[in-house]
Amino acid sequence: MRWKPTHAQIRAVSVAAVLLVLAVLARRPDAAVLGLPLAFVAVWSRYFRPRERPEVHTELDTDVLFEGQATTYRLEVSGTIDPDIDLIVAALPRSQWFQYDPAQAAIAEPVSQGAVTLEVGLRSKRWGIRALERPTVIATSTLGAYRVPVVSARAMSVTTLPLREGFEAVDAMPRPAGLVGLHRSRRPGEGTELAGVRPFRTGDRLRRINWSVSARTRELHVTSTWSDRDTEVVILLDTGGEIGISEGIDGQSSSLDTGVRAAASIAEHYLRHGDRVRLIDTGNTVRGVRSGSGRGHLRRILDALTHADRQGRQQDEQQLARRHRIRSDSLVLVLSPLLRQTVLGYVVTLVHSGCTVIAVDTLPPDVTSVIDLEEHDARTWPLAWRLRLLERRRELDRLGDLGVPTVPWHGAGTLDEVLRDASRLAAAPRMRS
Repeated sequence: MRWKPTHAQIRAVSVAAVLLVLAVLARRPDAAVLGLPLAFVAVWSRYFRPRERPEVHTELDTDVLFEGQATTYRLEVSGTIDPDIDLIVAALPRSQWFQYDPAQAAIAEPVSQGAVTLEVGLRSKRWGIRALERPTVIATSTLGAYRVPVVSARAMSVTTLPLREGFEAVDAMPRPAGLVGLHRSRRPGEGTELAGVRPFRTGDRLRRINWSVSARTRELHVTSTWSDRDTEVVILLDTGGEIGISEGIDGQSSSLDTGVRAAASIAEHYLRHGDRVRLIDTGNTVRGVRSGSGRGHLRRILDALTHADRQGRQQDEQQLARRHRIRSDSLVLVLSPLLRQTVLGYVVTLVHSGCTVIAVDTLPPDVTSVIDLEEHDARTWPLAWRLRLLERRRELDRLGDLGVPTVPWHGAGTLDEVLRDASRLAAAPRMRS
C-alpha cells in the first residue's frame, strides 16, 4: 500500500488551481496572492512525502487476567522510520467486555527520535477467551498531506479467568476417604487433631509418649490423634442454558456467570485444604478436569472454566452417567439453575449411587425483571414463567425428600449449614435391615 494524499492535500491542490486559473483568466492578482501559498504548500508536501512505510509490533504486558484486572496494550513503531513521518494514530476496535483507557481506545503520538510507543489501558470485565482484533494504525506525513495504513503483525487474544470470591466453608466433610488433607476423620491415626490420651501399646511411636501423664500415673501413656483425611469434591457445572443478563464483573450476573465464579471459588477453597477436586461440564464432553490437587490443578480447572459456553454440546442423563463415573464416597456440588430435566435426573442417579449431593442454585433472584419481553408475548410470558417456577419448586421439594439440600449461592458461608448436616448424617449409626 502506497502513501495516498489526504483530503487536506486534495483541497489545497484544488483551491490553489482554481485561484490561479481565476487569476490568469480574470486578471485578478488578489486571487494569485491567495492561491500561491496553497500551491507552495501542496508542492512542498508532495516533494517531501515519505517513501517508506513503518512497521508496527503489538504486545500485551500479560495475556492472562482475572475479571476486573487490567493490562496495557502496547504498539511500538520501530525499524527505519522515515524522517518525514510526523504523526502515528492508532485505534482499537471496541469490544463489549473490555474497558479502555482512554475510553475511545484511540491515541496519537508524534514521531520523535525514530521511535514511537503507543499505550492503551485494557480492563477485562468478564471471564472467557476473547480475541483482540488488529488495531487501525495510520501514519501521516508532515503537514498532514499524505497518509498510509500500517498493518500490525498479528492478532492477539486475552484469557480472562473467573474471579475467585472470598469463599470459605466449614472443614466438616461427610465421608473423607484419603490419607491426606486437613479434614478430621472418624478414625484414629496419624494427624494433627488431638483425640485424647491412652495407655501405651505395642507399635506406638516413642515421639507420641505423653511424659507428663506417664510420670503422674507411673505408666506409659501416648497422645492419640485423629487421622487427617481428604475427600473427592466433584463440581458439576450446568452450562445448558444462561438465564438472566450478563453485564460483567461490574453489573448483573447471569446464571452461567454465577456458576462459573462459584466453581472457581469452591475449587480454590478445597484445593487449598488438600482435597481432590474434579470438574464436570455438562456442555463439554472433552474439557472435563480429572480429580487432582495442588495449585497446578487449580490452574487447569480455571482454564477449563474459561471455555464454559451455553452453546456447547449438551449431554443427556445416560451420557453423563456413562462418561463421568463418580465414586460413591464423593461430595458432589451441582451448580445449576435447576431448570433442565437432564440435570435433575442425573442428580437423582447420583443420590441412588450413594454420593453426597448438594445443589447450589445459580438462578438470579431478579430473573423475572430481566426477561426480554420483546422476544415473547408480553401477556402470556409472565404467567408461563410463574408456572415454570412452580414446577421447579415441586422438583426441588422432591430432591429434598431424597436428601439433596438446595441452597442459593451467596459467597462465603453458602455451604456451611448443609455440610454440617451432611457430616452429622454420615456419622450417625445406620440401621441394618
